[in-house]
Amino acid sequence: MGRWICCLCSKVADPLMLLLVLALGCNPSTAAAASPSVPHVKPSYSFGRTFLGLDKCNACIGTSICKKFFKEEIRFDTWLSSHLKLPPSSLLSYSGNYTDDAKSWRLVDITRLTSKYQHDRADKRICTSLLRTKSCSLERALRRTQRFQKWLRAKRLTPDLVQGLPSPLLRCPSQRLLDRIVRRYAEVPDAGSIYMDHLTDRDKLRLLYTLAVNSHPILLQIFPDVEGWPFPRYLGSCGRLLVSASTRPLRDFFGAAPEVAADLALQLLAVLRSMATNDLNYFFYFTHVDAGTFGVFSNGHLFIRDASTLGIIDKEEGSQLIDGQQEYKDIFSCLTVDCQSAFVSCDSIRDKHSLVLVCQDLLPKLLSGKFLPPVQESIDAFLQRCARGLGDGDGASEAMAELAGILKPLRSCDSRFAYRYPDCRYSDKY
Repeated sequence: MGRWICCLCSKVADPLMLLLVLALGCNPSTAAAASPSVPHVKPSYSFGRTFLGLDKCNACIGTSICKKFFKEEIRFDTWLSSHLKLPPSSLLSYSGNYTDDAKSWRLVDITRLTSKYQHDRADKRICTSLLRTKSCSLERALRRTQRFQKWLRAKRLTPDLVQGLPSPLLRCPSQRLLDRIVRRYAEVPDAGSIYMDHLTDRDKLRLLYTLAVNSHPILLQIFPDVEGWPFPRYLGSCGRLLVSASTRPLRDFFGAAPEVAADLALQLLAVLRSMATNDLNYFFYFTHVDAGTFGVFSNGHLFIRDASTLGIIDKEEGSQLIDGQQEYKDIFSCLTVDCQSAFVSCDSIRDKHSLVLVCQDLLPKLLSGKFLPPVQESIDAFLQRCARGLGDGDGASEAMAELAGILKPLRSCDSRFAYRYPDCRYSDKY
């Protein structure tokens, strides 16, 4: 023991060396040699480029939130340690947690532009149709297209550059709407101009690809929730994944209590009303609705969860496509849909278009069998009439007001409806 203490005292003066000596059995020369090779290895989550879709860029959404993934500030719900595997790549969406300070976390939705099957199918279509090969550099193939070459030369996003793209957002484009897309495109650091000078070639390809595959992230960017639009907040993207504020799909509430169902139905009507009449004079309409189109935040507030089927008609400028431009087709027209799909004419959309879809597919599932006979009979009669398209003399506003009049007395005011509580106790507005 005396020799051990003597060795320790005579050879080791530095506190760090003292710890190493204790660990290495009191051989100072061994400790000195080993000290440089004791790095602190921080465990981290393993994000594959393939899982994120980064290997496909710049045929992707963007990279604005990749650092959050790699710094472990975005985590999947199922991850309890850094050694767990990624969730299956075949899923369309995932629940996750997001933080800005590593202390407080909030729920987020992590979503793919489209299913992995559709992505893989579209990637093969690009290679086989443009380069006659089974696999290729997607960016190199898409850069060679006539459409993208026009994008490279363009100073401003104009209707001819988006003609034939399958997104409902772009079926009736106005210059005002296209300017808004460029000015508010959040995947570039210095947005704000209607001209595309601040977009690199890479940025232009990412924007074009996103518009061609699924315009949902673009709608979240150009109509942000902080300005009162009924969309979840867009937090960013990485590869082919986008991150937004979390909502529960409306389908989770089909079995809800009567007062909850009445409240959600009234909110849905309010969303349709704001989409048809707003300060910017844009008319939003759905081409399709299902149980996942709308979502509900934890405070009970209803939002549009999936904006991919939303079309927009500019009531101020109108559509600026000339005859025949909607029929133009190229590879960007066919990435996720059948190239033979016919476009809906802008002139065929009526003000009650979205209300009829909701009456057919959502409101019966939410409201059927929930109330006492006299009220339930009134609701059922209205929904049946609405699902058939309403009468020629019935406008959307009048029809929504009729249903709202039935539903308003049925909702309650308590803490379950945090988005309007306790205000509902003091205001007739609620």
